[in-house]
Amino acid sequence: MKEIIIKVPDQKVDFVLELIEQLGLEIESEEYEIPEEHKAIVRERIRLYKENPERLLDWEEVKDSFKLD
Repeated sequence: MKEIIIKVPDQKVDFVLELIEQLGLEIESEEYEIPEEHKAIVRERIRLYKENPERLLDWEEVKDSFKLD
């Protein structure tokens, strides 16, 4: 089976999906919706960082302290 990736203009998506369905082809979507709750968590973390940036640790200073098996 071959895999083909196509980019479809927004106004043609419904038409193309219907055509694919009529042809009995498989559809695999890579479009992911980020839940609003997750966006809110990130926004809150950004706000806290901006209020107090010195409370964060530098990745270069802490990465070697992790033990990976």
